[in-house]
Amino acid sequence: MFMHSTYILQSINNSGYYIGHAENLAKRLARHNSGLVKSTKFKRPWRIIYTENFETKSEAYKREMEIKKYKGGIKFKKLLGLWSD
Repeated sequence: MFMHSTYILQSINNSGYYIGHAENLAKRLARHNSGLVKSTKFKRPWRIIYTENFETKSEAYKREMEIKKYKGGIKFKKLLGLWSD
C-alpha cells in the first residue's frame, strides 16, 4: 500500500505558498527545489510546512483542491496555525 500526501510548501526567499499532492513527498520536494517544476522554479528553495496523508491519490488530490480554495483566507491561515479566534 502506498501513501499519498497533500502538502503545502513555503518559499524560503519570499514566503509564497504552493499546494500540491504526491506519492513520494521527499522526491517531489527535491523536484521543486531542483527547478524541475515549472510553476515553482522561480521561488526556490522550498520547505514543507504542512502535510496530510491519504491512502489513495484521488483523496489526496481532492484535499489539494479543497485547500487551494482556502488559499489566502482565514481557513488557510487556521490550517497553518497562523490565525486564532
